Amino acid sequence: MYRDLSHRIETGMQTYPGDPEVTISQAATVSDDGAAVLDVHCGSHTGTHVDAPSHTEPDGDDLEDRDVGEFVLEARFVDVAPCSPRERIGPDALPDDLGTGTDPADILVIRTGYDEHWSTDNYLDHPHLTPDAGRILHEADCGVGTDTLNPDPTPTTNAGDDEPEGFPVHRQLLGAGLPIVENLTNLEGLPERFLLYAFPLSLADADGAPVRAVAELE
Repeated sequence: MYRDLSHRIETGMQTYPGDPEVTISQAATVSDDGAAVLDVHCGSHTGTHVDAPSHTEPDGDDLEDRDVGEFVLEARFVDVAPCSPRERIGPDALPDDLGTGTDPADILVIRTGYDEHWSTDNYLDHPHLTPDAGRILHEADCGVGTDTLNPDPTPTTNAGDDEPEGFPVHRQLLGAGLPIVENLTNLEGLPERFLLYAFPLSLADADGAPVRAVAELE
């Protein structure tokens, strides 16, 4: 059984502040041109997507430098919903045995429930991981997938003075070549373990790319 964990790509959809806007228009139609073609404009971090190390690391790999098999991920799931705006998700929320045992995970998928705010201003004030949580993931050799815009805090007018600047969790994970998948959805009720397929579009020199994120469930 399979479950789609992806947001649909459509005109005007939510993006990270400052990223290219998404537009989809009809370039050709069957009635006028004999075949239908869409004209699609978007950024490399549109919708549900995977980050490449080159997204934050000056000498990091692009997606095309990674073997396609690296996007088939043994996933561990943790549900921390409901979360309050800009709530900090610290080490206590992570599994105690992360990175240990005979069956370590490639990625920890975290449900905050914030996908219910998708395409609203509230989505910008999403929960985020603390740098300490990022350090634990890094030490466990485990990436992260979230139903938020960002595992780090997104700058908004509601940001607190004590929130970390920049992208510390990105740097910890992408700097170690670990995966980050953002803007997941439909996570409620997932099992503790599942297989996550997150194949990116094959873009040249890609620092990230949209994915059709799919969970394979037993």
